[in-house]
Amino acid sequence: MARRRFIAVVITCAGLVLPSFTLAAHGERLAAFDERCIPKPPQRGCRVGGPGASGVAPPSNTPGILSRRALPAGRLARLGATPDVHHGLLGQQRAADGVVLNDEGLPQYSTFSLCAIDPATGQSGASVTTRVPFVGRAVPHVRAGVGAVCTQASTVVEYGPRGLDLLARGVEPQAVLAQLLADDQARESRQVGVIDMKGRAAAHTGKQNGNWAGSRQGRNYTVQANIMVGPEVVEAVAAQFESTEGVGMPLAERMILAMEAGHARGGDRRWGNLQSAAIKIADPNDPGRGGDYIALAIEVGEHPEPVAELKRIYYTTGRHLGYRSFSRVDGPDVIELKRMLHTLGYWRPALAVFPDAPPPTNTPKMQQLRKADPAQYDKMIEASRRASADYTRDYAQYDEETIAAVDKFRADRGQNYQGNPAGLVDARMIESLRAAYLEKKKGAGKR
Repeated sequence: MARRRFIAVVITCAGLVLPSFTLAAHGERLAAFDERCIPKPPQRGCRVGGPGASGVAPPSNTPGILSRRALPAGRLARLGATPDVHHGLLGQQRAADGVVLNDEGLPQYSTFSLCAIDPATGQSGASVTTRVPFVGRAVPHVRAGVGAVCTQASTVVEYGPRGLDLLARGVEPQAVLAQLLADDQARESRQVGVIDMKGRAAAHTGKQNGNWAGSRQGRNYTVQANIMVGPEVVEAVAAQFESTEGVGMPLAERMILAMEAGHARGGDRRWGNLQSAAIKIADPNDPGRGGDYIALAIEVGEHPEPVAELKRIYYTTGRHLGYRSFSRVDGPDVIELKRMLHTLGYWRPALAVFPDAPPPTNTPKMQQLRKADPAQYDKMIEASRRASADYTRDYAQYDEETIAAVDKFRADRGQNYQGNPAGLVDARMIESLRAAYLEKKKGAGKR
Protein backbone atom coordinates (compact mmCIF):
# COMPACT_ATOMS: atom_id res chain seq x y z
CA MET A 1 0.00 0.00 0.00
CA ALA A 2 2.84 2.39 0.74
CA ARG A 3 4.08 2.18 -2.81
CA ARG A 4 0.64 2.87 -4.25
CA ARG A 5 0.10 5.85 -2.00
CA PHE A 6 3.32 7.35 -3.35
CA ILE A 7 1.94 7.32 -6.90
CA ALA A 8 -1.00 9.48 -5.84
CA VAL A 9 0.96 11.88 -3.66
CA VAL A 10 3.44 12.86 -6.38
CA ILE A 11 0.76 14.90 -8.13
CA THR A 12 0.39 17.28 -5.15
CA CYS A 13 4.01 17.45 -3.98
CA ALA A 14 4.95 21.00 -3.00
CA GLY A 15 1.32 22.00 -3.32
CA LEU A 16 1.47 22.32 -7.09
CA VAL A 17 -1.21 20.90 -9.36
CA LEU A 18 0.43 18.48 -11.76
CA PRO A 19 -0.96 15.98 -14.26
CA SER A 20 -2.10 12.75 -12.65
CA PHE A 21 0.20 9.76 -12.92
CA THR A 22 -2.50 7.31 -11.77
CA LEU A 23 -2.26 4.42 -14.20
CA ALA A 24 -5.57 2.63 -13.63
CA ALA A 25 -7.29 5.07 -15.98
CA HIS A 26 -4.81 4.05 -18.67
CA GLY A 27 -5.64 0.39 -18.45
CA GLU A 28 -2.70 -0.85 -16.41
CA ARG A 29 -3.17 -2.68 -13.12
CA LEU A 30 -1.31 -1.14 -10.17
CA ALA A 31 0.25 -4.47 -9.40
CA ALA A 32 1.71 -4.63 -12.90
CA PHE A 33 3.05 -1.12 -12.57
CA ASP A 34 4.59 -1.94 -9.18
CA GLU A 35 6.28 -5.02 -10.60
CA ARG A 36 7.65 -3.17 -13.64
CA CYS A 37 8.73 0.20 -12.23
CA ILE A 38 9.22 0.12 -8.47
CA PRO A 39 12.42 -1.47 -7.18
CA LYS A 40 12.30 -4.04 -4.39
CA PRO A 41 12.71 -4.04 -1.50
CA PRO A 42 11.15 -0.59 -1.00
CA GLN A 43 13.31 1.88 0.86
CA ARG A 44 12.14 3.69 3.95
CA GLY A 45 10.32 6.84 2.80
CA CYS A 46 9.59 10.34 3.99
CA ARG A 47 6.38 12.25 4.24
CA VAL A 48 5.56 14.68 1.42
CA GLY A 49 2.63 16.80 0.33
CA GLY A 50 0.51 19.55 1.83
CA PRO A 51 -1.37 19.64 5.13
CA GLY A 52 -3.59 16.62 5.39
CA ALA A 53 -1.79 14.71 2.65
CA SER A 54 -0.99 11.08 3.23
CA GLY A 55 1.54 8.72 1.79
CA VAL A 56 5.27 8.30 1.64
CA ALA A 57 7.81 8.87 -1.08
CA PRO A 58 11.22 7.25 -1.33
CA PRO A 59 14.25 9.49 -0.93
CA SER A 60 15.09 11.45 -4.04
CA ASN A 61 18.13 9.27 -4.81
CA THR A 62 16.08 6.08 -5.08
CA PRO A 63 16.75 4.73 -8.59
CA GLY A 64 14.20 3.43 -11.02
CA ILE A 65 10.94 5.22 -10.17
CA LEU A 66 9.38 6.25 -13.49
CA SER A 67 12.83 5.89 -15.02
CA ARG A 68 13.52 7.48 -18.39
CA ARG A 69 14.69 4.13 -19.65
CA ALA A 70 11.48 2.46 -18.44
CA LEU A 71 9.08 4.85 -20.18
CA PRO A 72 8.98 5.00 -24.00
CA ALA A 73 7.43 7.98 -25.74
CA GLY A 74 3.99 6.38 -26.00
CA ARG A 75 3.91 5.64 -22.28
CA LEU A 76 5.11 9.16 -21.48
CA ALA A 77 2.30 10.65 -23.52
CA ARG A 78 -0.32 8.52 -21.77
CA LEU A 79 1.06 9.63 -18.41
CA GLY A 80 0.86 13.29 -19.38
CA ALA A 81 4.65 13.62 -19.63
CA THR A 82 6.87 13.99 -22.67
CA PRO A 83 10.57 13.78 -23.47
CA ASP A 84 12.36 17.08 -23.98
CA VAL A 85 12.34 17.67 -27.73
CA HIS A 86 15.71 19.38 -27.51
CA HIS A 87 17.35 16.36 -25.89
CA GLY A 88 15.54 13.46 -27.58
CA LEU A 89 13.83 10.49 -25.94
CA LEU A 90 16.65 9.97 -23.47
CA GLY A 91 16.80 13.66 -22.56
CA GLN A 92 14.83 15.42 -19.86
CA GLN A 93 11.25 14.28 -19.29
CA ARG A 94 8.61 16.89 -18.60
CA ALA A 95 5.12 16.79 -17.19
CA ALA A 96 2.35 18.28 -19.32
CA ASP A 97 2.83 21.70 -17.70
CA GLY A 98 6.53 21.78 -18.56
CA VAL A 99 8.01 20.81 -15.19
CA VAL A 100 11.17 18.73 -15.51
CA LEU A 101 11.06 15.23 -14.02
CA ASN A 102 14.21 13.66 -12.62
CA ASP A 103 15.33 10.04 -13.06
CA GLU A 104 12.89 8.98 -10.36
CA GLY A 105 9.96 10.67 -12.09
CA LEU A 106 9.76 13.38 -9.41
CA PRO A 107 9.11 16.98 -10.45
CA GLN A 108 12.04 19.29 -9.70
CA TYR A 109 10.89 21.99 -7.30
CA SER A 110 13.53 24.67 -7.17
CA THR A 111 13.38 28.32 -6.39
CA PHE A 112 15.00 31.31 -4.82
CA SER A 113 13.21 32.86 -1.90
CA LEU A 114 13.58 35.57 0.71
CA CYS A 115 12.42 35.55 4.34
CA ALA A 116 12.62 38.93 6.06
CA ILE A 117 11.28 41.10 8.87
CA ASP A 118 10.88 44.82 9.52
CA PRO A 119 11.51 45.54 13.22
CA ALA A 120 10.05 49.05 12.86
CA THR A 121 6.61 47.82 11.75
CA GLY A 122 6.64 44.32 13.19
CA GLN A 123 5.97 42.84 9.75
CA SER A 124 7.35 39.53 8.53
CA GLY A 125 7.48 38.48 4.90
CA ALA A 126 8.24 35.61 2.56
CA SER A 127 8.72 36.00 -1.20
CA VAL A 128 9.59 33.44 -3.85
CA THR A 129 9.97 32.87 -7.56
CA THR A 130 10.66 29.73 -9.56
CA ARG A 131 10.24 28.09 -12.95
CA VAL A 132 7.32 25.97 -11.74
CA PRO A 133 3.70 27.22 -11.71
CA PHE A 134 1.74 28.11 -8.54
CA VAL A 135 4.75 28.34 -6.23
CA GLY A 136 2.79 30.47 -3.77
CA ARG A 137 0.76 27.44 -2.71
CA ALA A 138 3.77 25.63 -1.31
CA VAL A 139 6.85 27.66 -0.45
CA PRO A 140 6.13 30.92 1.48
CA HIS A 141 4.70 30.89 5.03
CA VAL A 142 4.31 33.83 7.41
CA ARG A 143 2.64 34.48 10.75
CA ALA A 144 2.11 37.84 12.43
CA GLY A 145 4.43 38.43 15.38
CA VAL A 146 6.22 35.13 14.74
CA GLY A 147 8.33 35.22 11.57
CA ALA A 148 8.59 33.55 8.18
CA VAL A 149 9.53 30.19 6.66
CA CYS A 150 10.26 29.18 3.05
CA THR A 151 10.34 25.45 2.26
CA GLN A 152 11.59 24.45 -1.19
CA ALA A 153 13.69 22.11 -3.36
CA SER A 154 12.10 18.71 -2.58
CA THR A 155 9.33 20.60 -0.80
CA VAL A 156 7.66 19.53 2.41
CA VAL A 157 4.80 21.99 2.75
CA GLU A 158 4.17 21.06 6.41
CA TYR A 159 7.57 22.52 7.30
CA GLY A 160 6.01 25.96 6.87
CA PRO A 161 3.33 25.81 9.60
CA ARG A 162 5.39 23.47 11.76
CA GLY A 163 8.35 25.84 11.61
CA LEU A 164 6.14 28.79 12.54
CA ASP A 165 4.70 26.80 15.46
CA LEU A 166 8.22 26.23 16.77
CA LEU A 167 9.14 29.89 16.35
CA ALA A 168 5.98 30.87 18.24
CA ARG A 169 7.18 28.72 21.16
CA GLY A 170 10.46 30.63 21.24
CA VAL A 171 12.65 28.08 19.46
CA GLU A 172 15.42 29.89 17.60
CA PRO A 173 15.70 29.34 13.80
CA GLN A 174 18.73 27.03 13.78
CA ALA A 175 17.05 24.77 16.33
CA VAL A 176 13.82 24.92 14.30
CA LEU A 177 15.66 23.47 11.32
CA ALA A 178 17.24 20.78 13.47
CA GLN A 179 13.84 19.68 14.78
CA LEU A 180 12.13 19.77 11.38
CA LEU A 181 14.84 17.70 9.70
CA ALA A 182 15.74 15.36 12.56
CA ASP A 183 13.72 12.38 11.28
CA ASP A 184 13.66 13.34 7.61
CA GLN A 185 15.37 10.60 5.62
CA ALA A 186 15.49 12.91 2.59
CA ARG A 187 16.84 15.96 4.40
CA GLU A 188 19.68 16.25 1.87
CA SER A 189 17.11 17.02 -0.85
CA ARG A 190 15.45 19.79 1.18
CA GLN A 191 16.04 23.52 1.40
CA VAL A 192 14.43 25.59 4.13
CA GLY A 193 14.87 29.19 5.29
CA VAL A 194 13.65 30.49 8.67
CA ILE A 195 13.61 33.90 10.38
CA ASP A 196 12.09 35.04 13.68
CA MET A 197 10.99 38.48 14.84
CA LYS A 198 14.33 39.10 16.54
CA GLY A 199 16.00 38.97 13.13
CA ARG A 200 17.68 35.65 13.82
CA ALA A 201 17.86 33.65 10.60
CA ALA A 202 19.05 30.26 9.41
CA ALA A 203 18.80 28.07 6.33
CA HIS A 204 19.36 24.43 5.44
CA THR A 205 20.59 23.43 1.99
CA GLY A 206 20.82 19.68 1.50
CA LYS A 207 23.77 18.18 -0.34
CA GLN A 208 21.47 16.78 -3.02
CA ASN A 209 20.05 20.18 -4.01
CA GLY A 210 20.65 20.99 -7.68
CA ASN A 211 23.66 23.14 -8.52
CA TRP A 212 23.94 26.03 -7.83
CA ALA A 213 22.42 25.90 -4.36
CA GLY A 214 23.12 27.89 -1.23
CA SER A 215 21.96 30.66 1.08
CA ARG A 216 22.98 33.89 2.73
CA GLN A 217 21.86 35.42 6.00
CA GLY A 218 22.10 39.11 6.87
CA ARG A 219 20.49 41.73 9.05
CA ASN A 220 16.79 40.78 9.25
CA TYR A 221 16.76 38.43 6.25
CA THR A 222 17.74 35.07 4.82
CA VAL A 223 17.83 34.28 1.11
CA GLN A 224 18.11 30.72 -0.18
CA ALA A 225 18.24 29.25 -3.68
CA ASN A 226 18.73 26.05 -5.65
CA ILE A 227 19.23 25.18 -9.34
CA MET A 228 20.43 28.74 -9.90
CA VAL A 229 22.72 30.10 -12.58
CA GLY A 230 25.20 30.77 -9.76
CA PRO A 231 25.79 32.46 -6.38
CA GLU A 232 25.39 35.86 -8.02
CA VAL A 233 21.59 35.45 -7.74
CA VAL A 234 21.71 35.20 -3.94
CA GLU A 235 24.28 38.00 -3.78
CA ALA A 236 22.07 40.29 -5.87
CA VAL A 237 19.01 39.63 -3.71
CA ALA A 238 20.97 40.28 -0.53
CA ALA A 239 22.67 43.43 -1.82
CA GLN A 240 19.42 44.98 -3.01
CA PHE A 241 17.58 44.18 0.22
CA GLU A 242 20.39 45.63 2.33
CA SER A 243 20.51 48.79 0.21
CA THR A 244 16.95 49.78 1.19
CA GLU A 245 17.34 49.31 4.94
CA GLY A 246 16.29 52.32 6.99
CA VAL A 247 14.87 54.37 4.11
CA GLY A 248 11.22 54.01 5.15
CA MET A 249 10.26 51.76 2.24
CA PRO A 250 7.56 49.14 2.98
CA LEU A 251 8.87 45.64 3.62
CA ALA A 252 6.88 44.23 0.70
CA GLU A 253 8.43 46.69 -1.75
CA ARG A 254 11.93 46.05 -0.42
CA MET A 255 11.45 42.31 -0.89
CA ILE A 256 9.96 42.62 -4.39
CA LEU A 257 12.83 44.82 -5.52
CA ALA A 258 15.28 42.30 -4.07
CA MET A 259 13.60 39.46 -5.95
CA GLU A 260 13.70 41.58 -9.09
CA ALA A 261 17.46 42.00 -8.66
CA GLY A 262 17.96 38.24 -8.34
CA HIS A 263 15.73 37.50 -11.31
CA ALA A 264 17.71 40.00 -13.39
CA ARG A 265 20.89 38.03 -12.70
CA GLY A 266 19.39 34.90 -14.25
CA GLY A 267 17.55 33.30 -11.34
CA ASP A 268 16.47 29.71 -11.82
CA ARG A 269 18.58 28.28 -14.66
CA ARG A 270 15.78 26.14 -16.14
CA TRP A 271 14.92 28.68 -18.81
CA GLY A 272 11.91 27.92 -20.96
CA ASN A 273 9.78 26.41 -18.20
CA LEU A 274 6.59 27.87 -16.78
CA GLN A 275 7.30 30.50 -14.13
CA SER A 276 5.56 31.87 -11.04
CA ALA A 277 6.15 34.16 -8.08
CA ALA A 278 4.48 35.03 -4.79
CA ILE A 279 4.81 37.20 -1.70
CA LYS A 280 3.10 37.15 1.70
CA ILE A 281 3.36 39.80 4.42
CA ALA A 282 2.08 39.31 7.97
CA ASP A 283 1.37 42.37 10.13
CA PRO A 284 0.30 42.22 13.81
CA ASN A 285 -1.30 45.65 13.38
CA ASP A 286 -3.43 44.70 10.37
CA PRO A 287 -6.05 41.93 10.80
CA GLY A 288 -6.34 41.60 7.03
CA ARG A 289 -9.57 40.72 5.26
CA GLY A 290 -9.97 37.35 6.98
CA GLY A 291 -8.69 38.13 10.46
CA ASP A 292 -5.52 36.18 9.76
CA TYR A 293 -3.23 39.23 9.94
CA ILE A 294 -1.99 38.57 6.42
CA ALA A 295 -1.72 42.15 5.22
CA LEU A 296 -0.60 41.25 1.69
CA ALA A 297 -0.74 38.08 -0.38
CA ILE A 298 0.03 38.20 -4.09
CA GLU A 299 0.45 35.10 -6.23
CA VAL A 300 1.39 35.14 -9.89
CA GLY A 301 0.50 31.55 -10.73
CA GLU A 302 2.05 31.62 -14.21
CA HIS A 303 3.56 34.45 -16.22
CA PRO A 304 6.47 34.91 -18.67
CA GLU A 305 7.88 37.58 -16.31
CA PRO A 306 6.49 36.62 -12.90
CA VAL A 307 8.59 38.99 -10.76
CA ALA A 308 7.78 41.96 -12.98
CA GLU A 309 4.11 41.02 -12.80
CA LEU A 310 4.36 40.67 -9.02
CA LYS A 311 5.79 44.18 -8.87
CA ARG A 312 3.13 45.54 -11.22
CA ILE A 313 0.30 44.08 -9.14
CA TYR A 314 1.82 45.42 -5.93
CA TYR A 315 2.31 48.93 -7.30
CA THR A 316 -1.07 49.02 -9.05
CA THR A 317 -3.25 47.71 -6.22
CA GLY A 318 -1.41 49.85 -3.68
CA ARG A 319 -1.47 52.91 -5.98
CA HIS A 320 2.25 53.34 -5.38
CA LEU A 321 4.23 55.89 -7.34
CA GLY A 322 5.38 54.22 -10.52
CA TYR A 323 2.30 52.11 -11.24
CA ARG A 324 1.22 54.58 -13.93
CA SER A 325 2.46 57.50 -15.96
CA PHE A 326 0.55 60.72 -15.47
CA SER A 327 0.64 64.43 -16.15
CA ARG A 328 -1.74 67.37 -16.04
CA VAL A 329 -4.90 66.39 -17.89
CA ASP A 330 -5.68 68.89 -20.61
CA GLY A 331 -6.39 68.90 -24.30
CA PRO A 332 -9.10 69.16 -26.96
CA ASP A 333 -11.12 66.35 -25.40
CA VAL A 334 -11.43 68.33 -22.16
CA ILE A 335 -12.55 71.39 -24.17
CA GLU A 336 -15.21 69.23 -25.83
CA LEU A 337 -16.30 67.90 -22.43
CA LYS A 338 -16.63 71.41 -20.99
CA ARG A 339 -18.48 72.66 -24.08
CA MET A 340 -21.10 69.92 -23.74
CA LEU A 341 -21.46 70.40 -20.00
CA HIS A 342 -21.84 74.15 -20.53
CA THR A 343 -24.52 73.68 -23.13
CA LEU A 344 -26.46 71.48 -20.71
CA GLY A 345 -26.04 73.95 -17.86
CA TYR A 346 -23.63 71.96 -15.70
CA TRP A 347 -20.47 74.00 -16.23
CA ARG A 348 -20.43 77.80 -15.85
CA PRO A 349 -24.06 78.30 -16.82
CA ALA A 350 -23.62 82.09 -16.45
CA LEU A 351 -21.16 82.07 -19.36
CA ALA A 352 -23.14 83.44 -22.29
CA VAL A 353 -21.17 81.71 -25.07
CA PHE A 354 -18.54 79.04 -24.93
CA PRO A 355 -15.56 80.65 -26.71
CA ASP A 356 -13.60 79.14 -29.53
CA ALA A 357 -9.89 78.55 -29.24
CA PRO A 358 -7.52 81.30 -30.46
CA PRO A 359 -6.98 81.12 -34.22
CA PRO A 360 -3.93 79.31 -35.57
CA THR A 361 -0.84 81.29 -36.51
CA ASN A 362 0.45 79.05 -39.27
CA THR A 363 -1.53 80.69 -42.07
CA PRO A 364 -0.55 82.18 -45.46
CA LYS A 365 -1.30 85.67 -44.14
CA MET A 366 1.01 85.20 -41.15
CA GLN A 367 3.74 83.77 -43.36
CA GLN A 368 3.54 86.84 -45.57
CA LEU A 369 3.71 89.07 -42.49
CA ARG A 370 6.80 87.20 -41.34
CA LYS A 371 8.58 88.19 -44.50
CA ALA A 372 7.21 91.72 -44.74
CA ASP A 373 7.38 92.80 -41.08
CA PRO A 374 9.27 90.37 -38.82
CA ALA A 375 8.90 92.60 -35.75
CA GLN A 376 5.12 92.76 -36.06
CA TYR A 377 5.03 89.04 -36.75
CA ASP A 378 6.92 88.35 -33.52
CA LYS A 379 4.49 90.53 -31.52
CA MET A 380 1.48 88.71 -32.92
CA ILE A 381 3.04 85.31 -32.26
CA GLU A 382 3.75 86.26 -28.62
CA ALA A 383 0.18 87.54 -28.18
CA SER A 384 -1.16 84.29 -29.65
CA ARG A 385 0.93 82.23 -27.25
CA ARG A 386 -0.42 84.16 -24.25
CA ALA A 387 -3.99 83.78 -25.49
CA SER A 388 -3.51 80.04 -26.03
CA ALA A 389 -2.08 79.62 -22.54
CA ASP A 390 -5.03 81.49 -21.02
CA TYR A 391 -7.53 79.48 -23.05
CA THR A 392 -5.88 76.20 -22.04
CA ARG A 393 -6.00 77.22 -18.38
CA ASP A 394 -9.70 78.13 -18.48
CA TYR A 395 -11.13 75.65 -20.97
CA ALA A 396 -8.72 72.77 -21.66
CA GLN A 397 -7.75 71.66 -18.14
CA TYR A 398 -9.69 69.02 -16.22
CA ASP A 399 -9.96 70.94 -12.96
CA GLU A 400 -12.03 70.67 -9.78
CA GLU A 401 -14.79 72.81 -11.22
CA THR A 402 -15.20 70.43 -14.14
CA ILE A 403 -15.01 67.36 -11.89
CA ALA A 404 -17.91 68.76 -9.85
CA ALA A 405 -19.91 69.34 -13.03
CA VAL A 406 -19.26 65.76 -14.20
CA ASP A 407 -20.33 64.33 -10.84
CA LYS A 408 -23.55 66.40 -10.93
CA PHE A 409 -24.33 65.19 -14.44
CA ARG A 410 -23.77 61.55 -13.44
CA ALA A 411 -25.88 61.93 -10.30
CA ASP A 412 -28.78 63.44 -12.27
CA ARG A 413 -28.75 60.45 -14.62
CA GLY A 414 -28.32 57.75 -12.00
CA GLN A 415 -24.75 56.94 -13.02
CA ASN A 416 -23.09 57.30 -9.62
CA TYR A 417 -22.08 53.88 -8.35
CA GLN A 418 -20.36 52.89 -5.13
CA GLY A 419 -16.63 52.93 -5.62
CA ASN A 420 -16.58 55.31 -8.59
CA PRO A 421 -13.75 57.85 -8.41
CA ALA A 422 -14.62 61.53 -8.45
CA GLY A 423 -15.04 63.00 -11.92
CA LEU A 424 -15.19 59.66 -13.72
CA VAL A 425 -15.52 60.19 -17.45
CA ASP A 426 -16.06 56.74 -18.92
CA ALA A 427 -17.81 55.34 -21.98
CA ARG A 428 -21.20 55.20 -20.25
CA MET A 429 -21.00 58.84 -19.18
CA ILE A 430 -19.71 60.06 -22.55
CA GLU A 431 -22.49 58.26 -24.44
CA SER A 432 -25.14 59.79 -22.18
CA LEU A 433 -23.54 63.26 -22.31
CA ARG A 434 -23.24 63.27 -26.10
CA ALA A 435 -26.86 62.14 -26.55
CA ALA A 436 -28.13 64.89 -24.23
CA TYR A 437 -25.93 67.48 -25.91
CA LEU A 438 -27.11 66.60 -29.42
CA GLU A 439 -30.72 66.61 -28.31
CA LYS A 440 -30.24 70.05 -26.77
CA LYS A 441 -28.56 71.39 -29.93
CA LYS A 442 -31.29 70.02 -32.16
CA GLY A 443 -33.96 71.57 -30.00
CA ALA A 444 -32.20 74.93 -30.11
CA GLY A 445 -31.98 74.74 -33.90
CA LYS A 446 -35.74 74.36 -34.29
CA ARG A 447 -36.51 77.54 -32.43
